[in-house]
Amino acid sequence: MFMLNVRAVTVPQEELAEVVDFLRDARRYEAMGARLPRGILLSGPSGTGKTLLARAVAAESRVPFISCSASDFVEMLVGRGASRVRDLFKRGAAAAPCIIFVDELDALAKARGGLNSNDEREQTLNQLLTELDGFDSSVAASAAARGGPKAASRRVVVIAATNRPEVLDPALTRPGRFDRHVHVGLPDERGRVSILTVHMRKVRAGPDVDLRTVARETAGFSGAELANIVNEAALLAVRGGGESVQAEHMRSALSRAKAYRSLYSVEYRTMLQID
Repeated sequence: MFMLNVRAVTVPQEELAEVVDFLRDARRYEAMGARLPRGILLSGPSGTGKTLLARAVAAESRVPFISCSASDFVEMLVGRGASRVRDLFKRGAAAAPCIIFVDELDALAKARGGLNSNDEREQTLNQLLTELDGFDSSVAASAAARGGPKAASRRVVVIAATNRPEVLDPALTRPGRFDRHVHVGLPDERGRVSILTVHMRKVRAGPDVDLRTVARETAGFSGAELANIVNEAALLAVRGGGESVQAEHMRSALSRAKAYRSLYSVEYRTMLQID
């Protein structure tokens, strides 16, 4: 099953499993006249596994995965960002069927007309909207040039990720663009146990390590933060000359993680007050 590889990511399984099924057995859907969603928006806090999830969709679908960050499109030189967007979609058209993944979409696609908007950013965003609207025809033309089937034009999915969906330009979420929205939330206690279990497989753990206890004490932690706790515990074990990670190392790593979160929270609130 598709979701087995990302079982620790909190997301409605059927939303993305349907995309996998379509890309692996497109003829069944096309015979019914069904069309794959052109764009899928993954939103959620940082470190929850949005990029991992997009890669898993491509891997399970057995199609190429073309990845970039939206911040790569933000240039000071006029026209450079729009050109990079065009090049990205040309690569996708040539590789169809495939998945195009755009990380940190909010770096590029903030609502136009705001205080932080500028001509280059808006020009780049307009190019992205244009590519999304005309993608079927461009992929079909590329497939025809390669002698491929016209149906390939419906087998390219654009997946984007953001942790700030509220700042995105509304034009992006109109039908035919990023019209499917999947929230990737923070893991619950059961999910945290699963994540910790996956990462503990990479280290030598002592018999007194209780992952359920760690999971109970890490409510609100992301998968990335949990991975860091395990890694920090392993580093502490090595520094102390131990042969395995013990419960004391996990407790120390957890205390450090909580202290960092507290410090970060204070700095963030201070920044908001200054702004």
